[in-house]
Amino acid sequence: MKLSIIIVNYNTGPLTAACIRSILAQDVVGGLEIIVVDNASADESVAHLRSDFPEVTVIANGKNVGLAAGVNTGLASTRGKYCLILNPDILVLPGALVSLVTYMDAHPTVGVAGGQLQSPNGEVQESCYRFYSPLTLIYRRTFWGKTARGQREIARFLMKDFDHASIRAVDWLLGACLIVRREAVQEVGGMDERFFLYFEDVDWCRRFLEAGWQVMYVPAARFSHFYQRSSEGGILSVLSHRVGREHLKSAVKYFWKNRGRSLPTAAAPLP
Repeated sequence: MKLSIIIVNYNTGPLTAACIRSILAQDVVGGLEIIVVDNASADESVAHLRSDFPEVTVIANGKNVGLAAGVNTGLASTRGKYCLILNPDILVLPGALVSLVTYMDAHPTVGVAGGQLQSPNGEVQESCYRFYSPLTLIYRRTFWGKTARGQREIARFLMKDFDHASIRAVDWLLGACLIVRREAVQEVGGMDERFFLYFEDVDWCRRFLEAGWQVMYVPAARFSHFYQRSSEGGILSVLSHRVGREHLKSAVKYFWKNRGRSLPTAAAPLP
C-alpha cells in the first residue's frame, strides 16, 4: 500500500463525504486507503459514511479525544508507506496526491511535506510558517501588532518574504494537509496528545526537524480548503470562544514543553 489517508471527523459529515469523493477521483500508483476517525459526532456522520463509502474504514471513538489523539488512532490502523492527514474541509484537486507521493519518493530525507492550500476562489492561503515566539501571539492579538516591531514579527512568522509558489524547506506546516513518511513517524512518534486542538502540527514538525528529517512545502500539490480562522481575533474575543481558548491553552503547553530548548533550523531546500 502506497498511501494511507486519515481524516478526523467531528460533526462534519457532509464535508468529510465531499473530501472522500475528491480523493476517490484520484489515481495513485500502488493504491491508497482512506481511514476516517470520528470523534463522537452528534450527527449521523458515522452511519452515513459507512453506508455511502463501504470502501472506507470508519473508526468511531466513544468520546471526543481531540485532533492529535484522533490522528494517532488513524495512524495505528494504516498500512501505507506514506500517511496523509487531511482536514474534512479539504478537497483534493487533480494530481495533488500524485505530486506529493512522487516528491516523497524522490526525496527520502523528507519526513513531512504539505501542499499548497487554496481558498475556493483560488487564492493561495497561508499554510507554512516560521516558528512562533511568545511575542508572535501577543502581536497577533493586541494593538501592539500594529506597531512597526509587531508588523515585522508577524511578517516573519507568516513568511511574507516568500512567494509561496516554489518548493521550500520550512519550520512547520498547517496540519490541515500533512503527508508523513512511515519510517519517520516510527522514529519521531505520533502527534502529542497533550494538544487537544492547535499546536499539534507545530510540535510535530519541530520534532521531525529535531530528529534530522526535512519539512517541505510542495506547492505543485494543490488542495482547496474551506478554512475559517476561528482561533484568531483580539484577546477578548478569543477568550470568549472555546476554540480560541483552546488555541491559547495549547500555546501555553507548547512553550512550556519546549522551555529552555533551542529551535531547530529548517534544512536547505531540496530540488
